Amino acid sequence: MKLGYELTIEQTQRLVMTPELIQAIQILQFNTQELDNYVQDQLLANPILEKPEKSEEPEYPEERGIAEEIPLPREEEPYEKSNEDHEIDWIEQLREREYDDISYSQWQQTAEKSDYTYEQFVSADITLSDYLMMQLQLAVMKPRCKEVAKYLIEALDENGYLTGSIEEVAKLFGISEERVMEALKIIQGFEPVGIGARDLPECLMIQMAFYGDDTEQTKKIIENHLEDIAGNRLGVIAKAVGISVNEVQEISDIIRTLEPKPGRQFGSANDNRYIIPDVTVEKIGEEYVVTVNDATAPRLNISHYYQKMLIESDKDSTISKYLTGRLNSAMWLIKSIEQRRQTIFNVVSAVVRYQVNFFEHGSKCLKTLTLKQIADELGIHESTVSRSVNGKYMQTPRGLFEIKFFFTSGVSGSDGLGIASESVKTFIREIIDAENPKSPYSDQHIAELLSGRGIEISRRTVAKYRDEMNLPSSSKRKRY
Repeated sequence: MKLGYELTIEQTQRLVMTPELIQAIQILQFNTQELDNYVQDQLLANPILEKPEKSEEPEYPEERGIAEEIPLPREEEPYEKSNEDHEIDWIEQLREREYDDISYSQWQQTAEKSDYTYEQFVSADITLSDYLMMQLQLAVMKPRCKEVAKYLIEALDENGYLTGSIEEVAKLFGISEERVMEALKIIQGFEPVGIGARDLPECLMIQMAFYGDDTEQTKKIIENHLEDIAGNRLGVIAKAVGISVNEVQEISDIIRTLEPKPGRQFGSANDNRYIIPDVTVEKIGEEYVVTVNDATAPRLNISHYYQKMLIESDKDSTISKYLTGRLNSAMWLIKSIEQRRQTIFNVVSAVVRYQVNFFEHGSKCLKTLTLKQIADELGIHESTVSRSVNGKYMQTPRGLFEIKFFFTSGVSGSDGLGIASESVKTFIREIIDAENPKSPYSDQHIAELLSGRGIEISRRTVAKYRDEMNLPSSSKRKRY
């Protein structure tokens, strides 16, 4: 056995994660907001990069600049070589193009628009507190009572329930609890109906009194049998209250129409969530055409000013070396964004071709689809497909969908083809909607009906899909 140190030559093959490759992978998996933030950071860090205004974007390909002259990397080997493997002499490249303009577009100032349009403003949503305070100003009350009412309004949570106790408020203002209850009763008469309640039964009783249905039987049911109503145990309620099951059914139907959280209809602008689709699918003639949204894949240009500075500088100077490095970085960023655009387009086009029956006939015709199927069709890795669809959305003639919606598991049909879980859910909902409410189908019966349609599925799977759709069981769906 020989021990010691020696030098040997070995030939190995491995994938090196260069900074450029890491950047390209990150750009591919960015959603719209993340990519926009990243581009803004790069515009601040790299003076050579420019983001043209819409009016400045060139109409013809030959006007787009040097970024369009370098071909994109092939899809099957994206970004596997850094720009160090093929250094470009940017000075000679720019001189050959014979740039003779002196466009200092970086410092060009556009005329400020003095005209205002309504599109420049957004509406402000009124909050629950503002709405109640406005009603309070119109209420006839003593000044001291109005102060207490203001405090109670500010003590309401987002659902409209009073968070503090009457005893605490009375002690804080140094008044009796009866005076606090007077102010609270006034607030409970405001809109929305049911506001200012201290618990769910009180909220429901306020609404029942407003609609004139606050009978003694209704009060007993709300105070003692809300859980029985949720479980559809109407026979238990009828026996406890001393009325018929049909009467309990009528009261239960009224209670189910009430609003348990009257304050949730009020929100703020912070609650709004806007989605910009990454791709748009339109039916033109007999074909579905995929278009990548330019807003989600920004166009970047190289500054003419710095191109001219690089041409005129000495090749060995510090300025030339700095600008060359910045130009290499800018070109790689532009190509990474363009590669992202092309990859998303290829993936979505393949998905649309595979799920064309969904666009034609609806969710019943959604097929099972995996990342591997698309990856094999395009000749790329599954991780590339995953990054391409993660957090990205598609605008279609049937609505806005997350691209991951089309990648779904399912069950096997009688014809051997896969049926997506969303399609099975659609069939289950149709069966439940068409059932006799006095004799609803059990999960086993639904499984048998699906089997008659060529969908082999177990009872437990039916129960799983039904729960995902928030559909109650047969015992809770039954009506008397």
